[in-house]
Parts: sequence; structure tokens; C-alpha cells
Amino acid sequence: MSLWRSRRTGYYLGLVVVTTVISTLLYNYGMATWENDPQPLYRSLEIVFQTYTTTGYGEDAGWATPQMNLLMIALQLTGIGLILTGVDVFAVPWLRNALATTAPTAAPDVEDHVILGEYTSRGEAFIEELESRGEEYVVVESDEETARALHEDEYRVVYGDPESMATLENAGIERATAVVADAADDVNASIVLSAREANPDVRIVTLVEDRRLGEYHRIAGADEVLSPRQLLGESVAHRVPTAVTTAVDEGIEIGDDLELVELSIAEGSDLAGRTAGEVRLRERFGVDGIGAWVEGEFESPIPPDRELDAGTRLLVAGEPGRIDELRAEAASTVQPFSAQHVVIAGYGEAGAAAGDALAETNTRVTVLDSADKAGVDVVGDARDPDAVREAGVDDASAVIVTLDDDTTAVFATLVVRDLNPSIDIVVRANDADNVRKLYRAGADYVQSLATVSGRMLASTVFEDEDVLAVDRQIDVVKLPAGRLAGRTVVDADVRSRTGGTVVAAVRNGETISEFDPATFVFEEGDDVVLVGTDESVRSFEAQFLA
Repeated sequence: MSLWRSRRTGYYLGLVVVTTVISTLLYNYGMATWENDPQPLYRSLEIVFQTYTTTGYGEDAGWATPQMNLLMIALQLTGIGLILTGVDVFAVPWLRNALATTAPTAAPDVEDHVILGEYTSRGEAFIEELESRGEEYVVVESDEETARALHEDEYRVVYGDPESMATLENAGIERATAVVADAADDVNASIVLSAREANPDVRIVTLVEDRRLGEYHRIAGADEVLSPRQLLGESVAHRVPTAVTTAVDEGIEIGDDLELVELSIAEGSDLAGRTAGEVRLRERFGVDGIGAWVEGEFESPIPPDRELDAGTRLLVAGEPGRIDELRAEAASTVQPFSAQHVVIAGYGEAGAAAGDALAETNTRVTVLDSADKAGVDVVGDARDPDAVREAGVDDASAVIVTLDDDTTAVFATLVVRDLNPSIDIVVRANDADNVRKLYRAGADYVQSLATVSGRMLASTVFEDEDVLAVDRQIDVVKLPAGRLAGRTVVDADVRSRTGGTVVAAVRNGETISEFDPATFVFEEGDDVVLVGTDESVRSFEAQFLA
């Protein structure tokens, strides 16, 4: 920006010089030829500047010829144009800087907050998680323009170097609950050292791009080192409709006889192609259908007319035996004997993790990457149809796209969808804003790195034990029954009002999972086990606890 401003200033000064020289020569010529009153050039130069600055014309005013009067009109208009241009070049930027909001260099008097250094798309998702939990935060941002923009958008931000102890102290590190370092891997290590010295007791969590460097963060003093790309790679691998998604769906136990599980509807299963109303999860299997993921969005409750296509993922709660019966129905009745073929486009941290996850199943994997390195089968551009064909997209059952650039991922998705319209395409998005675009390009499932990172950070910072999976945005929380006391779940219409599902009651320390939502009446002092999204939990708290 400063380079462009300096160029504009240079261009303007050059324009002033050129117009002044031309105007002086024209005026000198006109006075000698049209007015028959020759004069030296310096006198003509003076008159031109008098005209530009609107200070008057002195003894030359009152020209006799029409040509000279027209020339003076042109000079007057030129002077006005130069003045207006000068205002735009000099005055407007000066006023903008003078009136611009200054990013604060110290945090307000907050306590028990989380310090985030610096601001990224992952940090944005983390901040959303913090706000959903009602937690305080302070962003430490070293770029002044970014810090100012965040401040104008009402983020709690401190402008300064997160590697500096002074800046961390200005952010209130002595009163902070945790510090999250989300910069370059080497910068994060420096942030850890400064934070540990400023407050030896603060919890420090770092994100690492290269897993091999995580050990140095721990040496520097980090309590937790997270590698979201590896988690995301495993996550997208579990979205591929192969044995890895139908046989390895682990759940979370709630009490002794209640389990929460995510499972996939397989092609050729008894459930594929039927609506939720036809499947009747509670009547046939004795399980609660908490919700379903449709194009990356979680629907809860599941609409009765929602068709359960192959690849639809259900979140259900029930007894382990009942869930096993449902899992058997959701699995394909025709099991392939030959290994399925999956292409991985992009072999970075996430791609390698996806390959490792698929290696544990009956799946043949072909890796396509632009770099010739260990583990890569085909060297080429994922946007090049010839390279994609060479990787075997024609006979593959799925393609996993884990590229570092979302624009490249969008184009690669378009190419794959064109070459094989029936293939399953699972894509990693680096930025949550591009998820919808990838779906429109033809992806069957898109997982956002920023969303997973934000969820992962929140779960780690607050040491959650009640989150099903950081790549689902689903909470399993125990809350007081509140105004649900004296009522049943059906009477209170909890599900339609909040979008969450009460799967158990806790009374006198005992978890009651077998209860009839229409007849079980909650009592004062009871707790509920609620399953739903962050929004569902907040809605329940607002309607039954606030």
C-alpha cells in the first residue's frame, strides 16, 4: 500500500511539472502572438501559478483576443483539476490516517481468558467456539492493519508481537487461563518460551504444521501440541464409503447401557434409498435418531421425509446391542471381494494420514501429487485430466482431495466429477468459507481444516471429555434439568424447540437411559444428558436454564 501511495505522489508531481511547462509556453506564445505583448518566460510562469492558485492575474488581467481568453479558461480548469487531484493524493490519506481507529496495545481488565496469537482462519473458528461457550479471549496480532480491522469489528485484540513478553503482559497473561500459539511453527516455539516465562502456570497449547517439529514445542514448554492436518486426514478417510466407514464407527459411552454412535448408510444396504419415516429408528431398532449429516450440515431432528442416501451418516443413541442391529442393517448386503480403489490427490500431512487410515482396510490406494517423493504413485497436477486419469480415476470408487490451496481443490473437484460422474469425492477445505463452493463443484463431503482446528483447540484448552469428535461439532453435555422439572421431554417439546435430544436423565448420581420421553417426569435436582450442536446446547440453556 505504501509503495502505491509513493507512486501516486510521483505521478502527481510529474503531472504538475508537465502541465506547468506546457501552460507557461502556451501563455508566453499567446501574449506575444495574439496580444502583441511579448514577455519573459519567468513572467509567464508567474501568471500560470497565479491562475492555478486562484490568487489573481496582476497587471496582465483583461485580455483583448478571444484566443487568449479561451486559453485562460483552459488554464483555470487545469488549476482546479490539479487542486482536486492534490486533495485526493495528499489530504484524503492524511485525514483517513488521522481519523482511523487505532488498535489497542493493551487488553481491557479481563480475567480467566484465553490469549490467541496470532489471528488466522483457524483462530476465527476457535473464537467462535469460545464465544459459544461464553469464554473470554484476547487476540494478539502483530500486523497493525489486521489488528485495527479486528478492533473495528469488535474483536478483543491487542496490537503487538506475540513473541514479546511485554505484549503478552499487556494481554493479561498473568490472569489468563491459557495461551494458544497459532503462527508459524518456529514462531510458535518462541511464543511458548515467552509465555512460560511470563506465567509459569498458564496452560499453553500450540498448533503445528509439521508433526516432526511438535517435539520442540514440548521442549519449549507447551502443554499440548496439536496437528489438525493429521486428524483431518483421518477424518476424511472415514468419509470414504468403504469398509473403513462401515466397520470402524466407534462411539462414546453414556452410562453403562447407552452408547452414542455415528454410522454410515452403505450402498446396497436395507436402509439406503428409504426415508427416515420409513426406517422408523425407534420403533424398529429401539434407538434415538439424533440427527444426520447432509452435505456437511447437521440436521436435527431428522425430517421424516429425509431420504437416507448411500453415504448419509446418522448419529444415533441407544443400547450397544440395538445399535449393532442397526449397524448390520446399514451395512451393504453385498460385500465386495475385491479391494476397492481410492485415489488421494495431495500427499501432505493430511493426505498421508488418510492413506494410513485406508491402509488398515481392504482398499487399494493410488497417490497423486505434484512432487516426486516417497509414497507418491503418480507425479502430476490434480487439475490436469491426463494426470487424474493416470491415477486411475475411471475405476476408482472414491477420490480424497487434500490440497493446500482451496482454489486448486475446487478445480480438481470439477475435473474429477467430469471424468467420473459416479465417483465419491471427499475434500479437505482449508477455509470454511469455501465449503459451499466445493459442494457446488461436485464434492460429496467437505471437511474444513479451520473448523476442525477450532473445535480441536477448544476441546484441548478446556480438557473436554464430553465431545463426541472434534470434526463433528457435536456435544454430549450434562446440564441441570432446570425448568424441565415437573415436565416430560415430550410436553416441553425439547427437540423441536432446541434441536437437541435428551438421551438420558441423571437422578441421585444414577444415569437413567431407559426412559419414555412421553411419560418420564423430571424432578428438581435432576440432570439431563443432552446431545446436539453448540447452537442446540445454547438454545437449551437459554430456554430452560436462563
